Amino acid sequence: MVDFKTVINDVKTGKSYNVAVSGHHANSLIGKGIGEVVDGIFVGLPGFKLKITGGSDGTGTPMKKDLPGNRKRKLLLSEGNCFHEKVPGQRRRVAVRGSVISGEIVQINMVIDEYGPKSVEEILSPPKDEAAGN
Repeated sequence: MVDFKTVINDVKTGKSYNVAVSGHHANSLIGKGIGEVVDGIFVGLPGFKLKITGGSDGTGTPMKKDLPGNRKRKLLLSEGNCFHEKVPGQRRRVAVRGSVISGEIVQINMVIDEYGPKSVEEILSPPKDEAAGN
């Protein structure tokens, strides 16, 4: 059984929400790639559409959109995603993962593509009674 931590970004408010996904919902995310739009029901947001923007594995190795598959590779990168140069023209060999979600991925980053009938804050925020400790 696979467990994911998803970070969902609400572009309207600028807030991000952490949601744990496990069970058959997590298994249905395996095989999806960066840039794909998935149904929000997988992360507890019925009626929403979410776009996968990235993720990382247990060691913190990031996913790279233009690397096909789900394997871990070391690539020679210049300025861009997964590496930021300190000196102009600098390149470095960096470990990155492919763009497909596999069982080794721990965190998945998503952005809300289409909004549902309720606001995200209503659905994902804990009730005020539990937050106050009463």
